Amino acid sequence: MDRISALTAFVAVADEGGFKKAADKLNLSNQLVSKYVSQLEEHLKVRLFNRTTRRVHLTEEGEQCYQFAQQILESLTDMESQLGEMQSEAQGLLRISAPVTFATRHLAPLISKFKKAHPAVGIELQLNDRKVDVVEEGFDLALRIGKLKSSSLIAKRLVPVRLVVCASPDYLKREGVPETPEDLKPEHYLRYSYLESNPGESRLMTALKRSQSAAAGIACNNGEILMQAAIAGEGYVLQPTFIAGEAIKAGQLKIILQEFEPEPLALYAVYPHRKLLATKLRVFIDFISSYFGDPPYWDAFD
Repeated sequence: MDRISALTAFVAVADEGGFKKAADKLNLSNQLVSKYVSQLEEHLKVRLFNRTTRRVHLTEEGEQCYQFAQQILESLTDMESQLGEMQSEAQGLLRISAPVTFATRHLAPLISKFKKAHPAVGIELQLNDRKVDVVEEGFDLALRIGKLKSSSLIAKRLVPVRLVVCASPDYLKREGVPETPEDLKPEHYLRYSYLESNPGESRLMTALKRSQSAAAGIACNNGEILMQAAIAGEGYVLQPTFIAGEAIKAGQLKIILQEFEPEPLALYAVYPHRKLLATKLRVFIDFISSYFGDPPYWDAFD
């Protein structure tokens, strides 16, 4: 018995609700589809369908067999796709979650170039700074920045994310250039609302955390707004260079306390654990892994 043909015929009959429609879908004769299903029933020693004159219905054993058969056929398709035996290019919809500011600054050209290389792949990009549940919310991949905790997901490190404290030349001329973290003025701290604490953090981070309670400071959950406030001379800000790099290169912001710079974070591609990745996901991970450079292009200001 050709088990793959038998499983394919069985799934088609279950999906279409009848042998005739399944035969038309598979471009086979009605007799051959019936033969495949009968052979499968004989091999498994169970009845898979209850047949009526108008329609067939899965038995309890047929329901269980259907689940296994779908997984087997999908795995076979993935294998053939990855080996290039049946599918020469990636295709299908790729659902991606990404942080708001990073995406608005850096993902548009990446997606444009990826689409030119893989036109059969559709992209649905959702921007959110919260940590989405990749599996429950149906994403193929999420981009995350930070130090990730262990989980059942696969996390591929893409590029380092450097954090710098910076301020405008006007602010530094007016307030002076701090030489140590303790010289920072808490009321001038432009604070990112989601900044997390880490055990054993640096002297600079400890000083910044002490500044969080300053009532006269500015706090926001968007780094772009904080950077613009820093450029306007409102105070100093701790920013990833993928946000502040252009302003630093243009002289609108200057890095301070560089010798106290915290340990870099990283940008990760996070996706569900799968032995066989869908081709659309695999080619996107390969593409983004080399896109930003090492060091990343936004750090080209030193």
